[in-house]
Amino acid sequence: MSDQWWFCLKHMAVEPEQGCPNKDRMGPYETRQAAAGALATAADRNERWKDEDEAWEDD
Repeated sequence: MSDQWWFCLKHMAVEPEQGCPNKDRMGPYETRQAAAGALATAADRNERWKDEDEAWEDD
């Protein structure tokens, strides 16, 4: 078994390597905890990229 984890968007749950199809998951992540925070990580990155885009457009 792998030491990688995924976050399943269909079931809103952390899964090991043997889980739902990758099209329904985010990952892989190195830890179960990192996979559990997948949605928060994505939201943070999206916000940062939005801010960077707005700053670039203001130049």
